[in-house]
Amino acid sequence: MHDTTPPAPTAPRTPTAFPYWENKQRPEWRRRERFVKKVLRHDLFPTDEQAQLLCDDMYVGDPVAEKYVADVFFGEIGHQRGRAMLDEALDHGIDSIPDAPESMKTLFTELETVPDWVDRDLVEQGARVWRRWGTMLYSVAGAITLEIYTEGAVAMPLSLAGGYAGDNALRRFLETCKFWIDVSEPGALFEVGSQARKTAMQVRVMHVAVRKRVGDHPEWDHEAWGLPISQTYEQMTQIGGAVAPAMSLWLLGYQTTPKEMRALIHFNRYMGHLLGVQPQWPTTTIREQLQAIAMTTAARSYDSGAAGKELIESFPAAFAPRTGQRGLKHLRAAYNFRIYSAYCALWMAPGTRKLYDMPRAFPWILIPIARLPLVTATELLRRLPGLKQLHLRTMDRHRKSWHAAQMEGRQAEFDASSSLRR
Repeated sequence: MHDTTPPAPTAPRTPTAFPYWENKQRPEWRRRERFVKKVLRHDLFPTDEQAQLLCDDMYVGDPVAEKYVADVFFGEIGHQRGRAMLDEALDHGIDSIPDAPESMKTLFTELETVPDWVDRDLVEQGARVWRRWGTMLYSVAGAITLEIYTEGAVAMPLSLAGGYAGDNALRRFLETCKFWIDVSEPGALFEVGSQARKTAMQVRVMHVAVRKRVGDHPEWDHEAWGLPISQTYEQMTQIGGAVAPAMSLWLLGYQTTPKEMRALIHFNRYMGHLLGVQPQWPTTTIREQLQAIAMTTAARSYDSGAAGKELIESFPAAFAPRTGQRGLKHLRAAYNFRIYSAYCALWMAPGTRKLYDMPRAFPWILIPIARLPLVTATELLRRLPGLKQLHLRTMDRHRKSWHAAQMEGRQAEFDASSSLRR
């Protein structure tokens, strides 16, 4: 008698430190699944097909930019000449580089080709929301990102590169803020030669260079984490600029409508495209983004160890007054340190926060709570035709002045030539 039992299905390819398929079967996640299905009438997690694409993308980087970086930055041309060629092409077009290698031409063709799925008006609407949030984008994006630093796949590249760790944390965070300012300027993502497109390409190249160095480092565990700075976690960064902050800011009275969230998703998707983020499963709806968040939350393994601890604890500490600061600069730094300590308490899960040595949030957490009525009133009044543009200009001006005050004359670098710190 022949055995008619069908063969066991092949296990999905997934990094060992991303135990989604196992964890989603645990009782607590099954209960959450049933609750969401009953109350919200949709699934907590993506379909298995979508989830598998997300897992597959943990092994995928940015092939187009990687070929260019290998040919130029790690080839005969080298970092110094390669950076000069990149800047020249970004300022004056790829035709200004007569000896540009084919991989560079391919990269710039991709940069200059707007995909058919892009809705320019929707991109501009999303950029406008970022400008309207003002400095609150910095606050919420910085704080909610700490939650994912518990994962080695995210924390280890940042720790090895050193940008967001220790004394460098504030400098790199301010560079990121500059990137957010650049890409959300009106029309900037579509304007040839704009600072936004230049910054996006510099960041894209920097990610590729860091990916190669980290992937070659003995501390990187390919079996556990897949590829450094993978498509999956780069897409999670785009979600961290769309639905995640939009919903988080409601807690403090900043009102972002579902229509605006959809615009944010589209804006972040196109911005991500310029950064080389082209996932097999692009999350294009509010529901899909929430499902991706639920999936990555269920799959957490809290394996970042000392690397994650340094990153998480460095963030609020970076805003503390520095030696030599006096007068207004000292007062500004003291306020920033306390208010960012409060934001970390607001937007980090209590269970995560208690694992780390975080600064005291009380009584500073009362400041954003006390501002709630004023923020709510402002959010209602800004809808009036006469106040809409005034409010937008005020918030935009404030985010730029805050950033300029923090930078103290320094310039963002986005340098791909830096070596790992260990």
